[in-house]
Amino acid sequence: MSPLSEQALLKATDLNFDLLHLSPTIGTEVHGIDIGADLDSETIDFLSNLLVERKVIFFRDQDISVEQHIAFGRKFGEVEIHPFTPNLEGHPEVVCLNNDRDKPPSINLWHSDVTWRQEPSLGSILRALEIPEVGGDTLFANMEDAYESLDDKTKQQIENLYAVHDNENFLTGLFTKGIAADEVQRLREQYPPVTHPVVRTHPISGKKSLYVNTVFTRHIVDMDPDESQRLLEKLYLTAWIPDHQCRFRWRKNSFTFWDNRAAQHYAAADYWPEIRRMQRVTVIGDKPQ
Repeated sequence: MSPLSEQALLKATDLNFDLLHLSPTIGTEVHGIDIGADLDSETIDFLSNLLVERKVIFFRDQDISVEQHIAFGRKFGEVEIHPFTPNLEGHPEVVCLNNDRDKPPSINLWHSDVTWRQEPSLGSILRALEIPEVGGDTLFANMEDAYESLDDKTKQQIENLYAVHDNENFLTGLFTKGIAADEVQRLREQYPPVTHPVVRTHPISGKKSLYVNTVFTRHIVDMDPDESQRLLEKLYLTAWIPDHQCRFRWRKNSFTFWDNRAAQHYAAADYWPEIRRMQRVTVIGDKPQ
């Protein structure tokens, strides 16, 4: 049985797209599309729905400009300027994620992006510019399936809980790079900790997913610290279950577009000291409910 709905399959046929699923639960490559073209609303609607249904979609051999990358992101909403990352000169909407011998990879942790914002991202569109011959894959986990895998007692326990998220890992990194303490404090005050529900309801599908992650979640509100940590560790581990995952092997000019509202990702750090250069455009989302 196809992992896609009949409606999605029919629409893909109408648009002359070929779809290749990476796993039953998450991840689909879309072939027969030029994402740098002036795509019509029918195509954007199809991709938006496919993103919600499959959590992450992939495009191969997209030799497009930086401007086209940004324009593609804007088809899905307003794009974000990240305040802490190295951004492309002249194009602050583009985050540069570059690793080499002198800058080892360090984001091999399951996470959702920018959950320290009041309105975290809808999703990110990541491009491979240069990749190692072997390694550097990105893994994705379906956090709706992760939620469904929990026992009923745990679901009941977490139903109305909230967790605190912050950006202290970025701020610590700024200190190590020599940024002045008063500037780091200014950023801390500009982007204070936020609270989000532990169980998020998707604004489009209405499905529930786990919305805590190892990078940005600090503790559960009004819970004993030790108990909070034990519960969070249990929830974090659901992303590690292979049944909830797919794994993407990059090639130059491959793109991924993931639904940050219902998926987590993990960038394998198995290629050092080889070079891996990526560029990311992120679409702003809404406040988790």
